[in-house]
Amino acid sequence: MEDKKMMHLAVTKSQIGQYVFLPGSVERASLIAGYFENPIKIAHNREFLTYTGTLEGVPVTVTSTGIGGPSAAIAVEELCECGAHTMMRIGSCASTSPNVRIGDVVIPNGAVRMEGTGTHYLPIEFPAVPDFGMVKALEAAAIKLGFPYNIGVTITKDSFYTEVSPETKPVYYELKEKWDAYQAGGATNTSMECSLLFLAAASLGVRMSSVMINATEFETYTNDDKDYPRDWEHRAIQVGIEAMRQLILEDH
Repeated sequence: MEDKKMMHLAVTKSQIGQYVFLPGSVERASLIAGYFENPIKIAHNREFLTYTGTLEGVPVTVTSTGIGGPSAAIAVEELCECGAHTMMRIGSCASTSPNVRIGDVVIPNGAVRMEGTGTHYLPIEFPAVPDFGMVKALEAAAIKLGFPYNIGVTITKDSFYTEVSPETKPVYYELKEKWDAYQAGGATNTSMECSLLFLAAASLGVRMSSVMINATEFETYTNDDKDYPRDWEHRAIQVGIEAMRQLILEDH
């Protein structure tokens, strides 16, 4: 039914493109929509702000997902019901490696499943990985645009402050051992949505990837908004837009 309105996104199938960007914040959704041709605000319900426009003459959509896996899962489910088949998270992350500097573009090729929502989609043994073709398109876009980038494993956590201040939590020693192990294994960054998005997409049979701007230096996080690299936020957006353009051209 073309006119059926989704419960949480408050959009209908006719309003959604098959190619979708998934930022966490409503502010970034508006920034991404600014790169579309003829963007139109479709709906804003709860944390879900949606715009639709075109790229290369093809309808594309951006929907904010809020922070973390549960709300991101809702967005993916309802967008898939509306016909979306190719989705890309554009977000931010924090460095867990000296190989990732503030302002770098980060393109995950896999995700540590340090979250719970993904287990509602696939067993814990199933790897959380993005679509390989989309990863290649994102890398090509980063190279074309001349931005420093990293391809590596991201850590998807369920709680922001258990990473920022784990020593204040009763399970500090468990958290510390896990974070140390992930870093020893070469994980380069962390955020709060990637593994769930990769797993939900795999279970629904659609393409998914992620591109992020790294917002911190390794082991120097201050939790100060003034340190956020806003002057470089456009890097992840431009890489995502360029990669999606190429995917659309290849598909059509």
